[in-house]
Amino acid sequence: MPFIEESDLLELHKDIDKAQIINERLLDQIKFKNKELKKSKLQRNIFAGITAFFLIGGLALTSFTAGLSSSNSYDKQNNTLLVSIDSLDAIKSRINNLKAQNEELSLVKEFYLAKEFLENEKIYSVQVKSFVDNNVTLASEALTNTLFVKTNPFYSYSLGNFETLEEAQSFRKQLVQIGFEDAFVASYKGGKRIQIEDPY
Repeated sequence: MPFIEESDLLELHKDIDKAQIINERLLDQIKFKNKELKKSKLQRNIFAGITAFFLIGGLALTSFTAGLSSSNSYDKQNNTLLVSIDSLDAIKSRINNLKAQNEELSLVKEFYLAKEFLENEKIYSVQVKSFVDNNVTLASEALTNTLFVKTNPFYSYSLGNFETLEEAQSFRKQLVQIGFEDAFVASYKGGKRIQIEDPY
């Protein structure tokens, strides 16, 4: 195993603590953004309904008035047509804004689906270290590419979350090449280790 100086370890702890604070802030921002997006989605749907109602009403009114006044219809149709074109431009720009918001919502949804997958499906990870007590914080539990599991009496730290055993074995080989000779692949489900897998 590589040797770490105590001063380097303290610096590493400080960096990790800073990263944890940043991650917590980012998670708070994501929660806040989700609330905003839900609110804007509701507003968007209400606006779309009202717009559709007025658009259909406007078209019906235009059709009705065009049929009643055939003598003055030319002047009135030109004015109505200009108003309708302006309204359509505003509606088109609103639709484009709603599409952009929908793309943002899709990205947030994908993030939460990936996190839910990690919690509910069998995954593979490469364990790099175990400690008897939990006095070393190596990673935030909010990070999605690390695992921290308590297996009495040890606290285990694993890197990477893989869907297949082959991906995890390949990652293990890379870790062994850089100095983590004791690394091994284990399978996890629901945050608990199922078994230690074949390293090859």
